[in-house]
Amino acid sequence: MSENTDLSTASGPHEGEGGEEVATKPVVAVVGRPNVGKSSLVNRIIGRREAVVEDVPGVTRDRVAYDASWQGREFTLVDTGGWETSVSGLAAMVARQAEYAAQAADVILFVVDATVGVTDTDEAVIRVLRSTKRPVVLAANKVDGPLQDADALELWNLGVGEPHPVSALHGRGSGDLLDAVLAALPEEAPREEEETDEGGPRRVALIGRPNVGKSSLLNRLAGEDRVVVDSVAGTTRDAVDELIELGGQTWKFIDTAGIRRRFRALQGADYYATMRTGTALERAEVAVVLLDVSESLADQDIRVIEQVVESGRALVLAFNKWDLLDEERRYYLEKEIDRQLGRVSWAPRVNISARTGRHVEKLVPALETSLGSWDTRISTGRLNSWLKELVAATPPPVRGGRQPKILFATQADVRPPHFILFTTGFLEENYRRFIERRLREDFGFEGSPIKLSMRIREKKGSLKASKGSVRSDWKR
Repeated sequence: MSENTDLSTASGPHEGEGGEEVATKPVVAVVGRPNVGKSSLVNRIIGRREAVVEDVPGVTRDRVAYDASWQGREFTLVDTGGWETSVSGLAAMVARQAEYAAQAADVILFVVDATVGVTDTDEAVIRVLRSTKRPVVLAANKVDGPLQDADALELWNLGVGEPHPVSALHGRGSGDLLDAVLAALPEEAPREEEETDEGGPRRVALIGRPNVGKSSLLNRLAGEDRVVVDSVAGTTRDAVDELIELGGQTWKFIDTAGIRRRFRALQGADYYATMRTGTALERAEVAVVLLDVSESLADQDIRVIEQVVESGRALVLAFNKWDLLDEERRYYLEKEIDRQLGRVSWAPRVNISARTGRHVEKLVPALETSLGSWDTRISTGRLNSWLKELVAATPPPVRGGRQPKILFATQADVRPPHFILFTTGFLEENYRRFIERRLREDFGFEGSPIKLSMRIREKKGSLKASKGSVRSDWKR
């Protein structure tokens, strides 16, 4: 990497790839012909009246996604418009949206009006659902009391298993129905164990290339000499944890040995110091990267920032030795920052002097901002309302003669925020960066990397990974 390395070419976890293995909440699509009570059932499951309900067919037209949970298991619930066959115009578009949702789901919740019985449309929809190879849970809706139980039994004739009698209006049988949905969901992937210190002090790693002033800053923050400081680069070799009171709260600061880019060539103590730095970063929640403004930004500075972004940790940039800056150097520094750090323009910047203590108090609000963004979760409903407007104003570019559609999205995780886009085709990197930029503009995320991934339905019932392999099911 040259002195003019531009971080805009660096890859990181905020560039989701279509074939990436990602853990995300499973998706349950609620489908059925018009006016069978799908939206009422959705409201019952999510525990609030969000889906529009009216006693006429065709009220719901678009796919609408909601966050839902049952027995501690979280999932994304997708409400769809009424599914009709042999229709044209708007009704056909609504039916197509429902079919998309079914193909994107992990489990299909098929709702039938038990008081009407099996219709030709129900049987036609079932034929399509079978082709998706997804598990189907059959909800026999409008069974408001024991007298209607016999109506539900007739739905065995659909051939998709046991009909679960339920009343979306009164809530009767909804618990048993959700138990059946949970039983059909894919097994939950085990979450990686990580140090959380729930309720304890937030963990901050002080990192940077050798001799940028990390130990001096730690001593300044602590108000005493806690670690050895020397002008010889590489004095600190161990990661040192210190509990420090700042801004009315306690922080756990991890001072680290300076990161050297060519660590494989290092010998002895320097090699192990670099390895311990990586461990310290893994233990941290937010990293303060120190940069020496008295020198030009170097390869090692860029590599340190890349390592933070790749680790998914929150980020604060601290420009140290600001007291040594003259006007000419400040002019060139701003140009270096614009050219080389453009990719992390979202990171808070603090101009400090560890030697004099200048503006070190500004680290606390910067840390709080970054950690707040790192912890942020956007509800699925709000996210999809925003995404619908964004895509309507700026659709994805055509790729290979076809325009990919974004079916819906969900936030899979926090720390850092991780978004999954369910699409009908591959989204170009420029468009994904556009979505990331707009996410930051409209929701903040200052100081936190964003991960953006795709789950792609190239053809009916199939998933195409970005690296060219084709799989017969959604990747989980």
